[in-house]
Amino acid sequence: MTAMWRVRVVCCTLSMLSLSCGGDIKAKTCSDVRQAYTAKGFSLVNVPHQEMSGEHLRVCPQGYTCCTSDMEEKLGQQSKLEFENLVEDTSQTLRTTLVSRHQQFDEFFLELLDNSEKSLNNMFTRTYGKLYMQNSELFQDLFTELKRYYTGGNVNLEEMLNDFWSRLLERMFQLLNSQYHFTDDYLECVSKYTDQLKPFGDVPRKLKAQVTRAFIAARTFVQGLMVGREVANRVAKVNVAPACIRALTKMLYCPYCRGLPGLKPCHNYCHNVMRGCLANQADLDPEWNLFIDAMLLVADRLEGPFNIEAIMEPIDVKISEAIMTMQDNSMIVSAKVFQGCGQPKPSGMGSSRSARGISDVFNARFRPYSPEERPTTAAGTSLDRLVLDIKKKLKQSKKFWSNLPDEICIKDKLTESDEEQCWNSHAKARYFPEVVKDGLTNQLNNPEVAVDITRPDTLIRQQIMTLRVMTNKLRNAYNGNDIFFQDSSDEGSGSSSGCTEGCTTEFVFVGPEAPVVGADRSDERASAAAGSAPHPSRPSLPLLLTLSLTALSWSRR
Repeated sequence: MTAMWRVRVVCCTLSMLSLSCGGDIKAKTCSDVRQAYTAKGFSLVNVPHQEMSGEHLRVCPQGYTCCTSDMEEKLGQQSKLEFENLVEDTSQTLRTTLVSRHQQFDEFFLELLDNSEKSLNNMFTRTYGKLYMQNSELFQDLFTELKRYYTGGNVNLEEMLNDFWSRLLERMFQLLNSQYHFTDDYLECVSKYTDQLKPFGDVPRKLKAQVTRAFIAARTFVQGLMVGREVANRVAKVNVAPACIRALTKMLYCPYCRGLPGLKPCHNYCHNVMRGCLANQADLDPEWNLFIDAMLLVADRLEGPFNIEAIMEPIDVKISEAIMTMQDNSMIVSAKVFQGCGQPKPSGMGSSRSARGISDVFNARFRPYSPEERPTTAAGTSLDRLVLDIKKKLKQSKKFWSNLPDEICIKDKLTESDEEQCWNSHAKARYFPEVVKDGLTNQLNNPEVAVDITRPDTLIRQQIMTLRVMTNKLRNAYNGNDIFFQDSSDEGSGSSSGCTEGCTTEFVFVGPEAPVVGADRSDERASAAAGSAPHPSRPSLPLLLTLSLTALSWSRR
């Protein structure tokens, strides 16, 4: 039994020596390395055919090697390039998703506004004909300002909507009292009674609340998509530090120098290298997650009470209701205005047209918006479906930056699944060090990458601040509020739209990520303060609203 055991020991020893000798013989040739090296696009000039002493190497182990100093340097540059491509490729889905959804939402909102304006214009044209077409600039101005706000213009929504109703009141008041002559100063006095008299009923108040909240939410949401896109694009272009390049070279290409070009790194080894190289990107993750949560909150609003599609489609009917209310209250409104602003001078013109004459011009009933005429947008879908789709994509992007090393170090792709047959930075063997946690401060004990935890990446810190500002704006938009944003073309001016008491306004953010919001009506205020200065002449409205009001009155009967 003892003799048999000794025979087995001798056989095993001989077998191991045979394998060892075979390994040494294979290691002495660099043919595999030469083939792999030229496959990377490098020249074979000065590439050794046999292993040589490696005292000249500065990154890879200095035993027998197939690498010259020039090869090690070129492989280091290749490591940097491949790492940059890995990060860009891994983040490609996130970035393209944000780009495509931003474009889709932007097209949807802009075409929704165009369709709403066309719907109102077509309906009033069919009903009132040439008289409306001659005096349609009031409504055109409304939609122009709404578009300007959405596209980042310096517009205060509340002031703009108040101005619309004031202008409409002035025009209707003149036509309902066409026997009088009204000066610009008198009409200015009339407009001051808009809130007190409520000539249009509760429509202006309700519409202002709905439009303001919906537009704030819509614009802020699209801005958020743009900010997320820009942040992802910038962060994906990594700043590769020298210490990271050394670690990458050691992980990806030192196997070449050891004569093992096909050997992949161990999974945990890859994790430590990537967590060291992407430490600053991981620090973006907490603010990124808060930003995504805020985007999801606003998305919920867009699906519910702040649904801009549900508000804009019937806006023509709402304005019509306000006009009919003004007609019904015309006598009371006129009497109170005369009492407050004084008795106007007679115009010397005859009385208004007879009811029979009016009926000859307007015999069509103003009909409300039909759901079957719902406009088709460039996005080819409804707002609800768009929001549902983007919410799904946003949820998938949470923890993206902290999970980036996991996505890169996928087993069987970049790393070896067999933990015993992988490159551990020195040889083909198991990797024993523990994987460090993500984030800059946790890299103090990273065994693979020497990270200076006292020097955060400036670009990443800037993106953190960008996300923080946008998150704050999204949270305000969720509550129907807007924030002061400084206009680069009008420094020092700024205003909020729908901002109630307690609204945060200390943030000033200038950049392409977030278009400007605010209002600058200093010229108008200066003109109003002048008192005696005449106002710009307003175009007259011959008979449009007088006739339309009568027609609407008849249609209601």
